[in-house]
Amino acid sequence: MREEVATLAGGCFWCTEAVFNDVIGVTGVESVYIGGSTENPTYKEVCSGTTGHAEAIRVTFDADQVSYGDLLDIFFATHDPTTLNRQGNDVGTQYRSAIFPHSPEQEAEARAAIERNAGEWPDPIVTTIEHADRWYPAEDYHQGYWDGEGQRNPYCLAVIPPKLRKLRKSFAERSKAVEAGA
Repeated sequence: MREEVATLAGGCFWCTEAVFNDVIGVTGVESVYIGGSTENPTYKEVCSGTTGHAEAIRVTFDADQVSYGDLLDIFFATHDPTTLNRQGNDVGTQYRSAIFPHSPEQEAEARAAIERNAGEWPDPIVTTIEHADRWYPAEDYHQGYWDGEGQRNPYCLAVIPPKLRKLRKSFAERSKAVEAGA
């Protein structure tokens, strides 16, 4: 096993976490705050839009099972990378589309993924590539949200299932649920 980490921001971290938890080769997903100036921000502070942080996920994965490039293609297919500081009804810099590479190789792959996926969208991709500096874990109640509280949350019920359907249709060979016959 070759364990690597990818840090991605694609709007609400509850929604991106649910998608990546269903990817074969992903061994962990943690909701985090990254890209801002406030130390140890709270959810309330990040939601205010004043900290500069994005809601993001840190994806731990086995690079022998799924590549960083594959994860980026899933990322681009399961959120709208063409809307600046917005995903659906979530508006603000905390919901921006961003990739936080952990190495020069990941940065090069992020640039290649933007180019590779640009033709899939009618508008230009506005996803930023930002320095993967200090990050902070989101509060415990955000971790594994979809598998718990999220399945009773009307917002999550409206947003997450379409993302999971897209993953399971477009990347069936990468989905744990499809592999399990769910």
